Amino acid sequence: MNRRDTTKDAQKVLVDIYRQMPPAAKIERIFDAYQTGRLLKMAGLKLQHPQASKEQIWRLWARQHLGNELFEKVYESDGE
Repeated sequence: MNRRDTTKDAQKVLVDIYRQMPPAAKIERIFDAYQTGRLLKMAGLKLQHPQASKEQIWRLWARQHLGNELFEKVYESDGE
């Protein structure tokens, strides 16, 4: 069973477009996708912690993104 929502023909067209795309455009798409994912995660954190400030939400995201050990190494002197 094919669970894809894209036909093989449409997938081929998309692959051809990406192959012809300049590297800078590909990188821009990657950064845009990363930014979208980060914003979605932060929106979810805001729903879980409605009283949290923007900085607190960012710190929650950063801790989850980096892991506790790296987060502590990077931000322990920020006075969390």
